[in-house]
Amino acid sequence: MTRLTARFWVDAYLTRLRLYDIPAFVVAHGDDTAGAVLVKLATLDGQAQAFTRSFDLMTGARVWTDLAHGPEKEVDTAIARQRSFDPDLWVIEVEDRHGRHLLDEPGLD
Repeated sequence: MTRLTARFWVDAYLTRLRLYDIPAFVVAHGDDTAGAVLVKLATLDGQAQAFTRSFDLMTGARVWTDLAHGPEKEVDTAIARQRSFDPDLWVIEVEDRHGRHLLDEPGLD
């Protein structure tokens, strides 16, 4: 099965967020081809959540999992720790008071 490049996926995700008027920014530009992607959702109330993609070992499906959640400063620390392990990591920050990130939408797995 052919995988999309990280850059293609990020561009498509940012476009989908724009269609819903959800602000999002590339905080860290990873490897265009094979970089992993981490999404931070900031709800603009001091809280945040970070999502990372992983594989469901039972089905083989790609799923978004919760890497960290809580006070935004703590989530930022967890993201910095991940970036120290993986310099090719993309970090996308989504800002939405309603907690929308669209990662549960079809086509974003």
